[in-house]
Amino acid sequence: MSAVFVTGSGTEIGKTFVAAALIHELCRRGRQVTALKPVASGFDPARPAESDPGALLAALGKAPTQEALNRIAPWRFGAALSPDMAARRENRSIDFAALVEHSRKAIAAASGVLLIEGVGGVMVPLDDSHTVLDWIAALHLPAIVIGGSYLGAISHTLTALGALRQRDIALAALVVNETPRSSVALDETAATIARFAGDLPVLALPRLTGPDQPHPAIGRLTDFLDRF
Repeated sequence: MSAVFVTGSGTEIGKTFVAAALIHELCRRGRQVTALKPVASGFDPARPAESDPGALLAALGKAPTQEALNRIAPWRFGAALSPDMAARRENRSIDFAALVEHSRKAIAAASGVLLIEGVGGVMVPLDDSHTVLDWIAALHLPAIVIGGSYLGAISHTLTALGALRQRDIALAALVVNETPRSSVALDETAATIARFAGDLPVLALPRLTGPDQPHPAIGRLTDFLDRF
């Protein structure tokens, strides 16, 4: 496995946290790893270290310099909106063909494991006619899906899995990331999703103090990646 796409059932569910945790685990195993988050909304140039690209760079042991940010996240937008809307606020747009080509070049250049993190959920629009799902399909990569444990997460997660499977996208694993202050138990949510997820590995990830904290779920997720 040289590259995998990290996507989710929605926004603010922990894609970057899981990607950073994977980076730390891969590094602990002596693996070469790099990461991209080509599209980022809600980016504050005054606080790059607090951004999702900044978190990935920190996990890689790199500073969020302008050069590093341009490499890891060339499409950055200030508004915390879907990418098409955030780009429109700045009189910009995302060139889907350029995005796919940028991703393919990174895949071809990767000497170890490459994590490509998406933006928002599977069906988030990138422009007037393409979604994150189209991006994943164009790259022909396996996907790690991140879901939450909030009330309603079961439907959202199973809908995301259905959309991915309709496009014949290989699924490496599903991580149910614990939602803070949820009224629904993490393990119960993961168990219910697993009953409808077929043979897809479903991993429950409790709240950790940081992405560098080792956890068996992240270890198992890393093991599943080796199958691709």
